[in-house]
Amino acid sequence: MIPAHPTSRPRRLRQNAAVRRLVAQTRLHRADLVLPAFVRAGISEPVDIEAMPGVQQHTVDSLVALAHECVAEGLGGLMLFGVPQDADKDPLGCAGDAPDGILNVALRAVRDAVGDDLVVMADLCLDEFTSHGHCGVLDDQGRVDNDATLDRYAAMALAQARAGAHVLGLSGMMDGQVGYVRAALDANGFADVIVLAYAAKYTSGLYGPFREAVASSLVGDRATYQQDPANAREAIREIELDLAEGADIIMIKPAGPHLDIIAAAAQISTVPVAAYQISGEYSSIVAAADRGWIDRDRAMHESLLHIRRAGADIILTYFALDAARTLG
Repeated sequence: MIPAHPTSRPRRLRQNAAVRRLVAQTRLHRADLVLPAFVRAGISEPVDIEAMPGVQQHTVDSLVALAHECVAEGLGGLMLFGVPQDADKDPLGCAGDAPDGILNVALRAVRDAVGDDLVVMADLCLDEFTSHGHCGVLDDQGRVDNDATLDRYAAMALAQARAGAHVLGLSGMMDGQVGYVRAALDANGFADVIVLAYAAKYTSGLYGPFREAVASSLVGDRATYQQDPANAREAIREIELDLAEGADIIMIKPAGPHLDIIAAAAQISTVPVAAYQISGEYSSIVAAADRGWIDRDRAMHESLLHIRRAGADIILTYFALDAARTLG
């Protein structure tokens, strides 16, 4: 047998764990990770989410404890989603900007508890708070009214900024939302509040567990304002518009099915790129691992590494604490 040429041995760099670690091009760090968390009104203790094993709807007190845990583990941030009582939902989602609404109460409590030791993020969308479950105000024909919704987003932005959020996650996919919210923040003395734009948020069959987590009232779908998974150029257009309107961070969601969009965003973005590994991605890995079909930790790390390798600077994932505990 003629030996391979001595200079053509890529396997030399894979021979043991120490060598592989030395030459790894992509690394995960706990500071890259953000934990999404749910806080629910009207409960006295945390409630397990059946479709998301290991994830809970929190009380304000248990959420504060979770925030301290995130600080101790060195996470980058905590993204809060509010779950109001059904009686507090209405067509305009008024509980979203009410000072005593569950999300704003929780934001104040978490920010008071952790200060600037953790980046405190707020989901800025109406879907959790509306009786119809859509991300915006509906017109008299039942369609989402883009411009009327922007006024509601501005009100929510100011409420969340006053409650202490460092970052506002604009997830509703309304045209012009970034510029409208940025202008409202700047005009009211909140120029330092960061706008994270869900620039490419696709409609997906993987959101199901999340809708249980937020007790969604949605009937129908959001295909008229979330992006079509068939389209890539449209995502680039949305990203460019959000950058032009002043987004400080852009988000791609879901992460795993859209690694190509993350990579494309990383090539053109002048601001950090975030990606959200959503509930269905999380639950799929957990369910398969629970059945013994895959190794949970290995699949978790692999999925996050792929998102990072595609170009994401920040990863929102329900695995954030689990991953952090295993990272050096």
